[in-house]
Amino acid sequence: MKMKKHLWGTYGTWVLFTEAVGGLAGWLTRDGTQLYSQVITKPPLSPPSIVFPIVWVILFALMGIGAARVYLAPPSGLRSRSLLLFLVQLAFNFFWSIIFFQFQNFGFALVWLAVLWALILWMLLAFRRVAASPISPLGDLCGLSQLGCLAAQSTLKKAPGS
Repeated sequence: MKMKKHLWGTYGTWVLFTEAVGGLAGWLTRDGTQLYSQVITKPPLSPPSIVFPIVWVILFALMGIGAARVYLAPPSGLRSRSLLLFLVQLAFNFFWSIIFFQFQNFGFALVWLAVLWALILWMLLAFRRVAASPISPLGDLCGLSQLGCLAAQSTLKKAPGS
């Protein structure tokens, strides 16, 4: 029973931490996001605005689960580097929202998004190498879903004047 509590605590900590980073980014950019949504030219296939926060909460939870799975792997230099890479990509994720919504610097945000995409791919590959066998299909789903959302994000939102 104690082992299961430890697992739940580890998963809960990583998920809550990751959600807190996403929530803080959302809170800090709430005014910029509102202004952006008023002036944006939405492409025809763009989903309703309510979809984005729902998807991002799920996505950040999956990211936290992926990080927890790596954290639970036996200690090693590779595990430590993989978790550091997770934290770096999480920071890039956090600052992308500020660059895009708060500063509305769309060109730089696109470059930042490309770097973020590369970081996530690198993180996903590092996560797979942490254990002797791949972490799990769930770990792949966490990283791949994030890459898919970022790819969709780069095409569904058209900046004003672009």
